[in-house]
Amino acid sequence: MDRRTYLKLAGALTLGRLPAAASQNQVLDLGSRRELFVDRYLIERMTGAELRLQSPIQCEQVLTLDRPWEGAFCGYFTVIHDASDFHLYYRGVGSAGSDGRGAEATCYAHSVDGIHWTRPSLGLFDVNGTKDNNLILAHDPPFSHNFCPFLDTRPGVPAAQRFKALAGVKQSGLLGFVSADGVRWKKMRTEPLLPPANASAYDSQNLAFWSEAEQRYVCYYRTFKKIEGMGGVRWISKSTSPDFRAWQPGREMTFGDAPPEHLYTNQTSPYFRAPHVYVSIAARFMPGRQVIDSSEAASIGVHPDYYKDCADAVLLTSRGGFQYDRTFLEGFLRPGVGLENWVSRDNYPALNIVRTGPAEMSFYVNRHYGQPGAHLSRYKLRLDGLASLHAPYRGGELITKVLRFTGNRLELNYATSAAGFIRVEVQNADGSPVRGFALADCKEIIGDRIERDVEWIAGRDLASLAGKPVRLRLQLKDADLFAIRFRD
Repeated sequence: MDRRTYLKLAGALTLGRLPAAASQNQVLDLGSRRELFVDRYLIERMTGAELRLQSPIQCEQVLTLDRPWEGAFCGYFTVIHDASDFHLYYRGVGSAGSDGRGAEATCYAHSVDGIHWTRPSLGLFDVNGTKDNNLILAHDPPFSHNFCPFLDTRPGVPAAQRFKALAGVKQSGLLGFVSADGVRWKKMRTEPLLPPANASAYDSQNLAFWSEAEQRYVCYYRTFKKIEGMGGVRWISKSTSPDFRAWQPGREMTFGDAPPEHLYTNQTSPYFRAPHVYVSIAARFMPGRQVIDSSEAASIGVHPDYYKDCADAVLLTSRGGFQYDRTFLEGFLRPGVGLENWVSRDNYPALNIVRTGPAEMSFYVNRHYGQPGAHLSRYKLRLDGLASLHAPYRGGELITKVLRFTGNRLELNYATSAAGFIRVEVQNADGSPVRGFALADCKEIIGDRIERDVEWIAGRDLASLAGKPVRLRLQLKDADLFAIRFRD
């Protein structure tokens, strides 16, 4: 199909001018924020295009959990990227047992690239007669069960409290911890920040962070919700605080019209290139959904209580408040080939996505749980590449809602085939093309770039349209668009 033929076909796909009433809808104030195609926030209408979930690429094992204080039941991993340092935290315990018992410890590893990890000898806690270990917390049950740190990005935070953490179980409530370096920790106070619970709240990895978008601390934590026909379903609730000390009573999160599912860990965090969008690569637990039989379980050495369920991971997003968006119900991370991957509480992602290259980001997954080969693996994606606006060879279009922006350039993160392309038209709020920025004026965007400005025959400068209500018409052929951003 030559270019002229395709443009003729694309003309048949055009969405046309929207009725004048549409211009009266609420205008999205984008400013210069980067927007990802992980939900329908920008979308007014699509024809021939779709939102497509991307597939993470499995990389290397970054940590084999084989130290005496680690073992088959290590869990609740957190990765933090702080300038040139990567910090890794996780529960160490080698045997099954009750939550919050004295045998649990909190382990630490360090990396300068997010790929190669070392376990430093910290000399902080004596375990098995030696301090030659990588433990940052021990002998203080129940807090090593689910110790979950974060780097506090609130402006003006004291240096001694740059790192904060939550830990605890239903009986203790969630206590707060602080640290200057992420290694040496102390409790903020002996009383919990979030109170003890009557039900099985906090029975998971409970996390917090400073929200730039909401201008407060937020905490996402485990609760249970009664669902008819399912009993108690592992749920996510949220609490907020202006100062990390006084917390509001929690509220259950909602998921729109998505079917209820057991979400074992929520792993919600602000996406580092668009912090107004919270991204969650959540562990989806399927109780009683058994894949392997007893003889197969014996052959891989899994604990006999940990093979009658299975799990994968799903992608959730949120833009604050008490709502998650589940645009994608499909598995984001499938267990994969191998009996070892189809056991209980396996394939649980670590908290946080981090940048590990100029065009690459990574997340980490706890694999082979309850087995001798338990380890942490790295998975990679292109930068911003959780999901995309996708069009096939025959082409497709999207028209955005009415929006305002700041800046004078429109930047795309995209990939096309050799035959594919992307074009952009800037429209008035009523859907009419802005003179000089019509589809026919736009130069074809071809290739694979993390950052590239859109250019029209008259140039790239959009300063005359900044602050005005406009729409974008995006035309794609055999292409994926991962993110857009207006910028100076």
